[in-house]
Amino acid sequence: MSMTPSTQPIRFFHRGRIVDVSGVHPTRSVLDWLREDARCTGTKEGCNEGDCGACTVVIGELAEPGDTRAVGGLRLSTVNACIQFVPTLHGKALFTVEDLKAQCGKTRDPALHDKHAVQSLHPVQQAMVDCHGSQCGFCTPGFIMSLWSTYEHHQDSGTQPTRQQLADDLSGNLCRCTGYRPILDAGQRMFDLPAVRFDTAPVVEALTSLRHDATFDYAAPLGQRVDRFHAPTTLAELAALREANPRAQLLAGSTDVGLWVNKQFRDLGDILYVGDVAEMKTIEQRGSGAAAELYIGAGATLEDAYRALAQRVPSLTDVWLRFASPPIRNAGTMGGNVANGSPIGDSPPMLMALDAQIELRRGARVRRMPLPDFYLDYMKNQLEPGEFVQGLAVPLAALEREVRVYKISKRFDCDISALCAGFAIALDGEIVNEVRLAFGGMAATVKRAAQTEAALVGKPWTQASVNAAKLAMAQDFKPLSDMRASADYRLQVAQNLLQRLWLETRVADPLPAQAVSVWSVMPHQTSAAQGA
Repeated sequence: MSMTPSTQPIRFFHRGRIVDVSGVHPTRSVLDWLREDARCTGTKEGCNEGDCGACTVVIGELAEPGDTRAVGGLRLSTVNACIQFVPTLHGKALFTVEDLKAQCGKTRDPALHDKHAVQSLHPVQQAMVDCHGSQCGFCTPGFIMSLWSTYEHHQDSGTQPTRQQLADDLSGNLCRCTGYRPILDAGQRMFDLPAVRFDTAPVVEALTSLRHDATFDYAAPLGQRVDRFHAPTTLAELAALREANPRAQLLAGSTDVGLWVNKQFRDLGDILYVGDVAEMKTIEQRGSGAAAELYIGAGATLEDAYRALAQRVPSLTDVWLRFASPPIRNAGTMGGNVANGSPIGDSPPMLMALDAQIELRRGARVRRMPLPDFYLDYMKNQLEPGEFVQGLAVPLAALEREVRVYKISKRFDCDISALCAGFAIALDGEIVNEVRLAFGGMAATVKRAAQTEAALVGKPWTQASVNAAKLAMAQDFKPLSDMRASADYRLQVAQNLLQRLWLETRVADPLPAQAVSVWSVMPHQTSAAQGA
């Protein structure tokens, strides 16, 4: 490979025009570029790891045909600017709090003489003022951008969010001084003010002109070497590049890799970005009969993947909305969450309970295996050099079982699991015909409770059987104690979750949803239905 840096610039839409950026290192964050290079300092740095939401911006992309979440031909998604790399903006649009002012026409303030014209605030901003939704103001721009995304989506569909849906949309934004009540008030108030609509036509025109079919190659020097950023647009190109560059760092949503740079100061070297490969974002039903499956491309965002599953299995709605936050789910991918191999990842327990298979590709060769077989040990898996995760396949038959996923964490929203359980059970009358019990946070990898399952299969689904299975669970797992939970706590909670599964699915008098869900008063129904 040549050591001469590519002259191809990073091109994206920002502040009403297409900008060209060159010379920045491939791992320079969008936040640093905004504040230090573009001098757009409204976007703030808080945690620098995607948790607090102070850096929330909105990314615009050309919507695909049939995208039910499109706004005027664009897909608008909140993301955390602190962990996104600048080259990932190529061909997209970047919106920050500074853009909202430009959307409003000039109005006359009756308190001033006519010769003084003032720029009106956007309804989102005005509502925050009216409802006293800001004190120190540090977090406010991030809240504003999350609310603006909500505002545009609901204005486009002619709907208004419930108060709980507003809370869900803002779950990735942290405020330490104002409190959330006035901010939620502002979220409702913004729809009562004179509407201001975002003119997407110039953005669509600009992004159409930036549309590219060839691989985007960007390079910038770092000392005596050159680091490269490759962004193929087809699956075949991705496979060829991965096979030729097995040591390059694969990058999808940057929700994990971004922290390697910000917090661990890792040197990534060359980067292979999968975010421009449309084929990797496929979510579709394939096959028929017993072979029918829901196929989820490894590049599909967590938001899209969980939405597709929750639409088919409504009991997955809570774990969908509790997985991190909207900015993380809009960027991160389910394939990346699985490939990461974290023993406390939330997607693998659910997918194991659903008998998911993982699809791996190296060059032209594609192979599949049951997801539990993919993990070998702590942070070790079956991937060969030059191989990558291409997709996940969930058999539709598994979606017909009683499925539950329980997430246990210190905070309800936007927190890392102490443990996560994915359960699926099928009964033949009162007899357990099939059962899948998968846990994260209980071992070095996410794994199924084989002995516990064996203690249940063929037995009546009764309290006595559940009690016997709880004893077997102590043989399946010897969890560790760490900062999130003790070993004893983890084992006891895992056993209690099996008890909860029985209470919810027992043949006689199962507990209704309102008896086991904290959302019985403020349900997530609107969120679950959006995009259906």
